[in-house]
Amino acid sequence: MNPEINDIDKQVMRFLQDNIPSTIRPYQDIAEQVGLTEDEIIEKIASYKEKGWIRRYGATLRHQNAGFKANGMGIWQVPDVEDRKRLGPIMAEFDEVSHAYERPSFEDWPYHLFTMIHGESKAEVEEIAKKISEKTGVKEYKVLYSTREFKKSSMRYFGS
Repeated sequence: MNPEINDIDKQVMRFLQDNIPSTIRPYQDIAEQVGLTEDEIIEKIASYKEKGWIRRYGATLRHQNAGFKANGMGIWQVPDVEDRKRLGPIMAEFDEVSHAYERPSFEDWPYHLFTMIHGESKAEVEEIAKKISEKTGVKEYKVLYSTREFKKSSMRYFGS
């Protein structure tokens, strides 16, 4: 672990990696629990970003609660490396795509690009995949759907 990260930083980060308080002044609430001022908490968050300790800080939309009931993993066969470099960013531009990755393929798994597609229904997810296919020219793809969820959470680097 980075020796620059002190106990106060760990306390602040414990709050940031979890749900922040749903109050008018969440940083004030965190500050009171950590023993800092609200301004100090805000300054610390800014410094974490400057130091590269955090990439970004934002809200997570609970897509099911917002009406997006279907999500599918688009798996795309793109054997040419240069095509993957060009087409991956195009796939990632779709608003309905929350994640887009390149991963290695294998003899019995010929897929190279992966997109997480969200929609209000499976039919909508399939339609979005079709639009991605049309825009990129990638014809060999499938959309996989989960059958059961065992765990879904953000990574926790500092325990309680």
